Amino acid sequence: MKVEQIYTGCLAQGAYYIESNGEAAIIDPLREVEPYIKLAKERNAKIKYVFETHFHADFVSGHIDLAKKTGADIVYGPTSMKTTYNIIVGKDGEEFKLGNSKIRLIHTPGHTMESSCYLLIDENGKETSLFTGDTLFIGDVGRPDLAQKVIAELTQEKLAGHLYNSLRTKIMPLPDDIIVYPGHGAGSACGKMMSNETTDTLGHQKKTNYALREDMSKEDFIDAILTGLTPPPGYFPQNVMLNIQGYESIDEVVKKGTKPLKVDEFESLLKEESAIVIDTREAQVFAKEYIPDSYNIGIDGSFANWVGTTIVDVKKPILIVAEKGREEEVVTRLARIGFDNTLGYLKGGINAWKKAGKKIETIPTIEVKALAHKMIDADLNILDVRRASEYNSEHIEGAINAPLDYLNDSMTKINKNKTYYVHCRSGYRSMVFVSILKSLGYTNLIDVKGGLKAIKELGKFKLSDYHEPTTML
Repeated sequence: MKVEQIYTGCLAQGAYYIESNGEAAIIDPLREVEPYIKLAKERNAKIKYVFETHFHADFVSGHIDLAKKTGADIVYGPTSMKTTYNIIVGKDGEEFKLGNSKIRLIHTPGHTMESSCYLLIDENGKETSLFTGDTLFIGDVGRPDLAQKVIAELTQEKLAGHLYNSLRTKIMPLPDDIIVYPGHGAGSACGKMMSNETTDTLGHQKKTNYALREDMSKEDFIDAILTGLTPPPGYFPQNVMLNIQGYESIDEVVKKGTKPLKVDEFESLLKEESAIVIDTREAQVFAKEYIPDSYNIGIDGSFANWVGTTIVDVKKPILIVAEKGREEEVVTRLARIGFDNTLGYLKGGINAWKKAGKKIETIPTIEVKALAHKMIDADLNILDVRRASEYNSEHIEGAINAPLDYLNDSMTKINKNKTYYVHCRSGYRSMVFVSILKSLGYTNLIDVKGGLKAIKELGKFKLSDYHEPTTML
């Protein structure tokens, strides 16, 4: 029997490959399914099942394409949702034979009503591993406020109550030596305080996970997991519906999105389709020269998360500026979160744009040493675009918190006639923020190179007292 975690840092997401005696199962696959098919082929195994822990909100699963390409059955926990594709609606406690092993479905409503965990039982009948999806994370549990965006009569309090019951009647009674394999780790918006660790024993989680305390009442549990929740990214409900109703094949999405466009074609689509240009180059490279009104969301970062956070509509037409050879990677990572309407990329990149005599713009930037010098003689407007939890933990005294996460609200804090020096933790988010706002007419924003990391290293700024964050949302 083999278990392999296939972890994707951009989404902080764990998919799983399980194999026993020539039969394989995939749990919560990503949109691009060829890696799973290749893995099974290399091991002479047939993919028999695609197990889904729930209808995901933060990414589009590859379950439909994977089933079509392999003939595998798609399995969900108990649900009344009507899908446009064939599924097996499993029952609580139902077992599925996989080679010499078995996988038992454990219905654990709470994160969503259909949420289920999958317990792997080896050829000797020993319960070895638990694939918990968004029910149980390492150090945390799934947030209970997402399903209410899809099912109106649900409330986060009702879902939290279900989750309390699920954990205590279905999960905590299991043996301590079971390995917990969660659906996400730190960096995902599906939980508040997830660990950087991506596996643990259930016994250790019972001792260390605040949500699994044996002496915790249901009322205290509900209060604890609801405290610190912030509104989820706007694309989440759209991804849920794509996972329920189906989507275009990833192969077609990539084929369309990786079309090379000459400068005149690119410019025409930009105007005719009212497309957004996403420039995925590194922040400081982008700042020196870019196509007017482009959004800088670097591919070498939490790319999918920030696209989904800053662009509300997954159907919005998108044009790409990328480093040569990375165009398919960009389109694929967009498709993972349901942004399937990529129209193509600029052939030759920014150099082709300049060579054609087209207008370019720049983003003003400042080194932290120069900023510190300016602050000696002037009262500057400092804009901190990190999450509220990060800001509350530690910030430059007098800085205004305008989180990138809630761009529309943050814009109301800015006077277009004043100059602001914008920083995040390291310089990634601040350039996203400045580039988007500049496209909306905010022209007096200056990016602080290196962000708070560089600010602290210089040691010449007055910072608030440090407080341990209570949430990372």
